Amino acid sequence: MQKFPMTGKGLQRLEEELRKLKSEERPAVIRAIAEARSHGDLSENAEYHAARDRQSFIEGRILELEDIISSAEVIDPASLSGDQVKFGAQVSLVDEETDKEATYQIVGVHEADIKQGLLSVSSPLAKSLIGKRIGDSVSVPAPGGDRTYEILAVTYG
Repeated sequence: MQKFPMTGKGLQRLEEELRKLKSEERPAVIRAIAEARSHGDLSENAEYHAARDRQSFIEGRILELEDIISSAEVIDPASLSGDQVKFGAQVSLVDEETDKEATYQIVGVHEADIKQGLLSVSSPLAKSLIGKRIGDSVSVPAPGGDRTYEILAVTYG
């Protein structure tokens, strides 16, 4: 079985989502299906069909989360150090063209959320950063042409 790197926080978020689906969402949709059934003819019962669709989504997501969680390899960024970019690193960058600064943490594929500054290890930017050091410049292919960034800081923890 292939293992996927993940931070402890990322694993915790997925486990919480799984717990909520199993203990809250699943029972609620079962109640909704029972309620919709009590209204009679199922062939034209929109509530019933909507509840069944929701149930299908919930069951699929539960299976997906169980698979992800079972294949997660937790890596604690606090146990890492150095000025070289690795999985779990918090990397501060400056766009060499616009001088715009940004900070991202390189995390696992299943916990990435760019709005929260969580950059997937498989993204083009993360792939360009891995192995580089403070002061290095990296070029990243982008739809509007390559972007170049300078690494300002690398921290762990």
